[in-house]
Amino acid sequence: MTVGIILVAAVIFLCILADKFSGKFGMPALILFMFIGMLFGSDGILKIPFDDFRMAEQICSIALIFIMFYGGFNTKWKLAKNVAVKAVLLSTVGVAVTAVITALLCRVFLHFSMAESFLVGAVLSSTDAASVFSILRQKKLNLKDGTASLLEMESGSNDPMSYMLTIIGIGFLGAENSGNIAFKIFSQMVFGVAVGILFAMVTVWILRKTNLVTDGLDAIFMIAMVLLCYGLSDVVGSNQYLSVYFMGIIVGNSKIRNKKIMIPFFDGVTSLAQIFIFFLLGLLAFPHKLPAVALQALLIAVFLTLIARPAAVFALLLPFRCSVRQCLLVSWAGLRGAASIVFAIMVIASGVDVSYDLFHIVFMVSLLSVAIQGTLLPAAAKKLSMVDEMADVRKTFNDYQEESAMTLMRMYIPEGHNWENKLVKDVSMPTGSLAIMIKRDKETIITRGDTKILAGDNVILSVPAYEPADHEKLEEIQIDKHHEWCDRAIAELKLPSDELLAMIIRGEENLIPDGKTVIREGDIVVAYR
Repeated sequence: MTVGIILVAAVIFLCILADKFSGKFGMPALILFMFIGMLFGSDGILKIPFDDFRMAEQICSIALIFIMFYGGFNTKWKLAKNVAVKAVLLSTVGVAVTAVITALLCRVFLHFSMAESFLVGAVLSSTDAASVFSILRQKKLNLKDGTASLLEMESGSNDPMSYMLTIIGIGFLGAENSGNIAFKIFSQMVFGVAVGILFAMVTVWILRKTNLVTDGLDAIFMIAMVLLCYGLSDVVGSNQYLSVYFMGIIVGNSKIRNKKIMIPFFDGVTSLAQIFIFFLLGLLAFPHKLPAVALQALLIAVFLTLIARPAAVFALLLPFRCSVRQCLLVSWAGLRGAASIVFAIMVIASGVDVSYDLFHIVFMVSLLSVAIQGTLLPAAAKKLSMVDEMADVRKTFNDYQEESAMTLMRMYIPEGHNWENKLVKDVSMPTGSLAIMIKRDKETIITRGDTKILAGDNVILSVPAYEPADHEKLEEIQIDKHHEWCDRAIAELKLPSDELLAMIIRGEENLIPDGKTVIREGDIVVAYR
């Protein structure tokens, strides 16, 4: 028992180091997690024997629940909604088209049976959210035309479609009754969305309108609700991953208390889930079996990367007048990863009889995809002139904090003020504040301890942002040119009845706004919510 605990700790520590130094190797950290798993596996240094696909399926499925939930929870809807239609088409129709084209190519060139070919296409049809998110963040890949939001929403939402196709493919091979395919698709999609919305509404209501959850237990409560959502979705025969993703989207973009605490918590949970999935996948792999499937895996990777994925992307995005450059980048960003291998594990755990080594084929395709496509994605973005140097990719995630850590305050010194004719060092400043400059007529004076304050001066203070008490909902919002409030009058915003814009900080001015006040780029809006 003790040895096992030490081993788990060692694995986590090694994966943390791999994440830290992955940039120096020029490849995504997730692929290094796989290699660590292989080093610990049967063909590795420690030779840990592990081939229990049923246990692996259960562990990976639980981990994938939280990856899917956080994918939705951390998606900033106000930016994603502009690309939502395109993202949804890519994550549904695009996944199906990719699966069908890949299946046809496997049938023609690899001579798999039609049912087996469909299964390969289904398992490999989705892009991997963990890989895409990791590369966008790690490389600070700021992309033009809303491409970052498009990739995040598509990769975060397409696993449910791939999962559904995989279940249908398993049914084709007789591992379970495929039943009425049309009804299965209907129940998977419609019931999945309905369950996700239901649990999201209940969760938001409890967190906003009741005191049922004690402060400090918000994240634990959220874990319970996510697991309940997944469980009920499974009971009613819907798509469990779709349910938790929809729940994440709605809850993550709702005004709930302690969201700032939950975001880093779930970021850590998701990181741990990714570590366990990729390590476990490496542990399950037998490197000595990879050469036997290398040619098949390479051909399938080429099918996916150069034919199936681009065909789906161009067919769906060109009607929206997306540029060829954007279509090429979105095609290249279709990374295969953890989800595909988890679905392959599900196929094997189901007992379906497949004539080829599905797990190692999918494992190698994912390895090639993350290693080649993932490593070259930043270079491809630059080559296609799709990098936006003025944007910040972090703003497309909910964990980007718009609140400023400090703010500036102007303090006018009239005659007779108790600061008049005193040195800065002798003045009793508000706790945590610092006098950084004095505006005196047209002169700007950088203050020192021996700087004298005169009547008529404007003393500019740096003060910490106000941290409201638990029952208060004050928030400072930084307005950039992409913010939906920019260049709009407050009366046009149609704010909820329980929200008030109390103040606007504009340069050195503190404005008390009214309905006619127009919010400008660079403003800091203080909102009471």
